[in-house]
Amino acid sequence: MKYIFQRMKRFCGFVTGFVFFLSGIVKLLDPVGAGLVMDGYFDFLHLGFMAPASKFFGVAFALAETIIGTGLITGVWRKTVALSAIILQGFFTLLTLLLVIFNPEMDCGCFGEAIHLTHMQTFIKNIILCILLAAYFFPPSQLGENRKRKYASFALVTASVLAFTVYSLMYIPLVDFTDFKPAAALMAGEGSGGDSYESVFIYEKDGERQSFTIDHLPDSTWTFVDTETVMIESEGNASVNLSIRDAYGDYHDGIAAEGKIMIVSVYDIDRKAGRWGQTAHFLSNAEKAGFTSLLLVRSTQEEFEEAVSCLAPQVAEVLRRHLYFSDYKELISMNRSNGGATFFCDGYLIRKWARRALPDMKNLEELVEADETEALIERSTNGDLTFQGFLLYVFAVMLLL
Repeated sequence: MKYIFQRMKRFCGFVTGFVFFLSGIVKLLDPVGAGLVMDGYFDFLHLGFMAPASKFFGVAFALAETIIGTGLITGVWRKTVALSAIILQGFFTLLTLLLVIFNPEMDCGCFGEAIHLTHMQTFIKNIILCILLAAYFFPPSQLGENRKRKYASFALVTASVLAFTVYSLMYIPLVDFTDFKPAAALMAGEGSGGDSYESVFIYEKDGERQSFTIDHLPDSTWTFVDTETVMIESEGNASVNLSIRDAYGDYHDGIAAEGKIMIVSVYDIDRKAGRWGQTAHFLSNAEKAGFTSLLLVRSTQEEFEEAVSCLAPQVAEVLRRHLYFSDYKELISMNRSNGGATFFCDGYLIRKWARRALPDMKNLEELVEADETEALIERSTNGDLTFQGFLLYVFAVMLLL
């Protein structure tokens, strides 16, 4: 009877550890997305001053979840790990209770972009995990003994997770769960030439943010935060929208819908001169290889000019020649890397690169001649298989070693 009781306790710990590990690893897959989720929580809790640290806290919480999950699955330091899990899960449960009560327009981000839950679904999930953790932890004297070989499993998995995190911080996600995933079609590419747009202005007052149109702006007690472009009418059936406008505010969405387009997206223009130089060099190479090169930035013309004022005239001129403007949410969804490149062919997204891994001239020439479907499948399949292989490896180490 005692053996069955301990087996049931270990089962509760294993199930909770699996959820913790999965929740953490899908967020570590996309650190930028984890930062966006954390930014949403800071806004909800009226802690906007912490926004610059959103990515740090997002990755830190995801790492904590993953490592605690690893400890629960392997069964090392059982009392310490279980108590840590209870504290963290209790915090998450209270936080999601606030989401249920106030119902803000945000995603809980429990599983990053991979799985989206409503606030009530998240709260119920957290209550179930609390019950499982309580069943596992109490009474602490009957948690059982640690297996010495499991410490090696824990160390190997933790080292692998840390290496995975470093890779994710440096490059784009291996698996893309955003709307701008490979094979996604642009709305302008579906013949929807009648799309209409309007600019909305985001203001903040007493920690609350609201959107206003140009005809209904708030009084002076509100503080301007940002501006966004939203589509108010669409006749197309495509899955994603990418607004492209020039310095005069005129839209040119169709420019990315025909032919082979290479877009470099910069959602934060506060970049070093060397990175702007790299961008200019890549845009020139892509154009020479046969692509239509576009530089999409989130800024105004004045902000852009200020950012490139310290560059060599020839570099700044290359950037201006390819320059268009877009919105922050669209750019950061299209490519998580600030200064990364995205390849569209006839309005379909084929492939993405991080800023650190932009293709050279030879690869660009090969890509422009290659079959787009093969390029799309190759990259998507490689990323999926790599991530699946990583998951199989870590679970094999945790369960079999």
